[in-house]
This record gives sequence, structure tokens and C-alpha cells, in this order.
Amino acid sequence: MKNILTLLALVLSLGTIIYLYLQLSTSQQELALAQRHITDCEQVTFQLQNQLTQQSREKAAKAGQPLPGEQE
Repeated sequence: MKNILTLLALVLSLGTIIYLYLQLSTSQQELALAQRHITDCEQVTFQLQNQLTQQSREKAAKAGQPLPGEQE
């Protein structure tokens, strides 16, 4: 009886370790995916900021006003 309880405890421990390992692996994959999404968003934001700056400069040049971000 004592051996059966020990064996059940070991099986339960192994099952818990495997479950936690799978959860950790899934979390790591999701974290990597989230980091790629953040990198993509940062890149798009940077591109949009560049486009906005270019449009502002073109508008100011057409209106004969000083360019934004530059001194007269």
C-alpha cells in the first residue's frame, strides 16, 4: 500500500511538471508573438510619423511659412 501511494505521488508530480512545462512553452510562444507585434507597430508608427512630418513640411512650404521643426 505504501509503495502504491509513493508511486501515485510520483505520477502526480510528473504530471504536474509536464503540465507546467507545456504552459510555460505556450506562454513563451505567445510572448515572442506579442514582441513581434510590438516591433511591427513601432515600425508602422515610425513610418506614419515620417509621412506626417513630410506632409507638414510640404504644406508649410506651399504656404510660405517656416517649416515645422526648423528655425527661420
